[in-house]
Amino acid sequence: MQFLRTVFWVVIAVLAVIFAFNNWVPVTVHLWSDIEAEWKLPVLLLAVFLLGLLPPWILHRVTRWSLRRKLETANRNLIETRGLNEIVPLQNGGVVVDTVPITAPTATL
Repeated sequence: MQFLRTVFWVVIAVLAVIFAFNNWVPVTVHLWSDIEAEWKLPVLLLAVFLLGLLPPWILHRVTRWSLRRKLETANRNLIETRGLNEIVPLQNGGVVVDTVPITAPTATL
């Protein structure tokens, strides 16, 4: 599977290089009033792509941060509810709980 992934990215990179080589032409961008910038077309396309990728990436990071906070709060509440004593922090900031099986009291008849 790793081989197929590598082949896929190599094909994408080769296609990008071929596109850039065949379309290396200057493009005039009118910024405001009489200011103009002259860029090469592949560079301009890459800049626009990265600019368009920025808002979804920020949304993804904020959502992950929010969900991680909610999960840590739920874990803390679960630990307090079960009355478990030992909490082992992980290197990546998560929490592993040393769980102790909860035994229900046995009813005697």
